[in-house]
Amino acid sequence: MIGVGIAVGLVVVVVIAIIGMYNRLVILRTRCEEAWSDIDVQLRRRYDLIPNLVETVKGYAAHERETFEKVTEARAAAIGAKTVQEQAQAENMLTATLRTLFALAENYPQLRASENFMQMQRDLTDTEDKIQAARRFYNSMVRDLNIRVDVFPSSIIAGAFGFRKRDMFEIEEPQAREPVKVNFSR
Repeated sequence: MIGVGIAVGLVVVVVIAIIGMYNRLVILRTRCEEAWSDIDVQLRRRYDLIPNLVETVKGYAAHERETFEKVTEARAAAIGAKTVQEQAQAENMLTATLRTLFALAENYPQLRASENFMQMQRDLTDTEDKIQAARRFYNSMVRDLNIRVDVFPSSIIAGAFGFRKRDMFEIEEPQAREPVKVNFSR
C-alpha cells in the first residue's frame, strides 16, 4: 500500500512538472509575440513619418530625386517584410537611406532651420529609440524562449507540443556603420 502511494505521488509530481514546463513555454511564446507587436507598432510609426519627411526635404532639395526614390523603395521593402530576418535586413537598408537623407539635409541650411523638418527629425529619433528598446525586450524574450526550448527536460515538452526557437531581431547599431558617402556630382 505504501509503494502504491509513493508511485501515485511520483506520478503527480511528474505531471505537475510537465504542466509547469508547458505553461512556462506558453508564457514565453506569448511574451515573444507581444514583444514583436511592440516592435511592429514602432516600425509602423516610423513608416508613417517617412513620407512627410521626404516631402519636407523635397521642398528644399527637389533635384535629389534618386535619394527620395531609394528612401521610398526601402520603406516599401520594410513594410513588405514577412519574417524577422527579412524585417531586420529591410530595416538596415531603410536606416541607411534615411541617414543619406539626413546627410543631404546638411547641405541645405534653410531646411535645417525649418521647424517642421526639425520636429520630424526629433520624432524620428524618438521612434528610433523606442524601436531599439522594443528590440532589446523582444530579443530577451526570444533568448528566454530559445533557452527553454533547448534545455533538458523542457526540450522534451517543447518538442512534443511544437514549440520552436525564434529568430532574434538583429539590426545594425548606427555607430557600427561607416559614415554615409554623399556625392553631389552629376
